[in-house]
Amino acid sequence: MSWRGFLLAMVFLTRLPLRIAAPVTPQDQGHAVAAYPLVGLLIGLLLWGLGCLALLAGLPAWPVAVLLVILWVALTGALHLDGLADSADAWLGGQGDKARTLAIMKDPACGPAGVLALVLIVLAKTVALGTLLSLGNNAFALLPLLLAPLLGRMACSALFMTLPYVRANGLGSDAAAQLHGPTVRVMILLAAVAAPLLAGVTGLWLLLVAVLVILAGRRLMRQRLDGFTGDTAGALVETTEAAVLLSAALLL
Repeated sequence: MSWRGFLLAMVFLTRLPLRIAAPVTPQDQGHAVAAYPLVGLLIGLLLWGLGCLALLAGLPAWPVAVLLVILWVALTGALHLDGLADSADAWLGGQGDKARTLAIMKDPACGPAGVLALVLIVLAKTVALGTLLSLGNNAFALLPLLLAPLLGRMACSALFMTLPYVRANGLGSDAAAQLHGPTVRVMILLAAVAAPLLAGVTGLWLLLVAVLVILAGRRLMRQRLDGFTGDTAGALVETTEAAVLLSAALLL
C-alpha cells in the first residue's frame, strides 16, 4: 500500500480537508483499495474517542447518539448512503433485470425505496448507538463504534477481491483493473484480526456478523448484476456498519 494510495482513499472516503497531488493514476486507485480498512479504522477511532469523551462528561445518551450519527454522515459526505439509496431503488425497480437495475442506479432521483432505506439505516445506527451509550461509563461498550467503520470498509475491499466491477467507465473501474491483490488480502486479514484483538469475544462475534452480511450482499450482487458497482459497494458498507452496531447493542 503506497502513501498516495492511502491519501487517495482518505480523500475519496472522507470529507477531511486533504489533497493529493495530480495526476491520480490508475495504479493509485488500485493501491487505494488496500487502504480502505485503514481509513475505516481512523473514522472509527475518531467517533469512538468522541463517544468516550461524551461518556466522561456525563452527557445524555440519545442526544449524543444523534450527534455522532450526524458527524458520521458529515465525515463521509453521505457517500455510502447515496449508494444505499440508489441500490434500494434499483433493486426494487429493476425487477430482476440486470440492464434495468444498472440504468436505475444511474438516475440521480431518489425513489420511495431509497428514502425508506436511508431512514431505516440511520434509525438503526442511532438506536444502536443510543443503546450502547446508555450502558454507562464504559469505553469497552463503545468499541463496536470503532469496529463498525473498519469492518464496513473491509467489506468494500472484499468486494473488489471477489467480484468483477461491472461498469466499464465507473469510478471503481481503474481501481478494479489495477488492484494489488496481495496487499488488499493482507489489509482485509489485518482488519479481521483487529476485531477480536480490540474487543475480545464481542469483536469475534461482530466479525462473524460482518462476514455473514458480506457473503449475503455478495450473493445478491452476483445473482442480479454478475458483479458489483460503486453504489452496491456503498450499500454493503452501510448495511455492514448497521448490522455490527445492532448486533453489539443486542449482545452487550
